[in-house]
Amino acid sequence: MNFTELSNGMLDGFVILKKCEEKKTRNGSSYLDLIIADKDGEMSAKLWDFSGNGVFEQDMVVKVRGNIEQYNGKEQFRISQIRPAKDSDEYSLSDLVPVSEIGGEQLFEIMRGKVEGFENEKLKAVVLKIIDEKKDKMILCPAALRLHHALVGGLMYHTVSIMRMAEEICKIYPNINRELLLSGVILHDVAKTWELELGDTGLAKGYSTEGELIGHLVKGAMYVEQAAKELGIEGEEITLLEHMIISHHGVPEFGAAVRPMFLEAVVLSMLDNLDATIWEVNTATDKIDAGGFTERQWALDNRKLYNHGLSSTKHTVNFAEEKDNGND
Repeated sequence: MNFTELSNGMLDGFVILKKCEEKKTRNGSSYLDLIIADKDGEMSAKLWDFSGNGVFEQDMVVKVRGNIEQYNGKEQFRISQIRPAKDSDEYSLSDLVPVSEIGGEQLFEIMRGKVEGFENEKLKAVVLKIIDEKKDKMILCPAALRLHHALVGGLMYHTVSIMRMAEEICKIYPNINRELLLSGVILHDVAKTWELELGDTGLAKGYSTEGELIGHLVKGAMYVEQAAKELGIEGEEITLLEHMIISHHGVPEFGAAVRPMFLEAVVLSMLDNLDATIWEVNTATDKIDAGGFTERQWALDNRKLYNHGLSSTKHTVNFAEEKDNGND
C-alpha cells in the first residue's frame, strides 16, 4: 500500500475503509476491525481501545497512522490515529480506487461495434436493447465485490477481455456459432449492474437485497426475456441465450441454475472462469518478488502461487485490434 514513512518510523496515508466493524475483546473493550485499501491493494487493520469518538463506516476515505505488524503470518496495520478525510486534504481519489486501464466508455463502444455487425437480427436487437439501456452503469460498474476485476470499469474490462478470447477461439473452431457466443459473453454479467451496490468511490460496497435473493444469473436471463417480449421477438435463440446466462458459473455449487448444455454455453463458462483466474493469479503474484511464493489463495483452491519472474504480472490485455477495428 502507498504509505509515507515518517521520521519516527510510523506509516501515514489516506485509505478507503472496505470493511468497518466495531467489536469487543474478551475483556469487553471496544475495537474496530477494518479492511483498508488503496489502488495498490488492501490490508487487514485494527484500531484497539476504540473510545467511540468519531463515526467510521464502510466506503469512507480516512487518514491513518500506525505500523504494519505480522499476525498469523499475514501483514496487519495497527492504527494509532485515524480521522475522516477533509475537503481541505490533499489526496486524489484516483490514488485510492483501482480503475480500468482503458475507460469503460471506450470498451463499451468496442463491444457495441461487434453487435452492430451481427447478421442474426434477433440476437442483434435483443443484445443492443439491453446494453443500450444499461450503458451508464455498465461503463462504471466493477465486475465483482472483492475478487476479479473489482475496479471501476471492471465489468467492461472483463467482458471485452472474454470477447477477445471468444473471437480467437471461433477462428480455431469454426463450428462455434460466433454471434451466439458473443451475445452470451456480452450479457453474461450485465445484471451485476443491478446486483452490486456501488459506493461513492465507484467500487462495490455490497450486494443489494434483491441481488442476494435472486442473483445476476437469473436476473440476466430475465432481462433477455423482457427485451425479447418488448421487441416481439420469439425463437430458440432467446432460450439459448437465457441458458448461457443461467449456466455460465458452470456448476450449481458456484451458482449456476443448470450446467452448460451446448457448445457455446460450455465455451462461455470456461472463458469466464479462465479470465477471472488469470486476473486472480496476476493479482496475487504481482504482490511478491520474482522467485517467491504467495500466501495461500482461498479463491484458487487454497493454493500458493509462484512468481517465476519471466514475464510481467500486471493486468494487461491487448485491445489494439478492437480499438482499430471495432466493427469488423
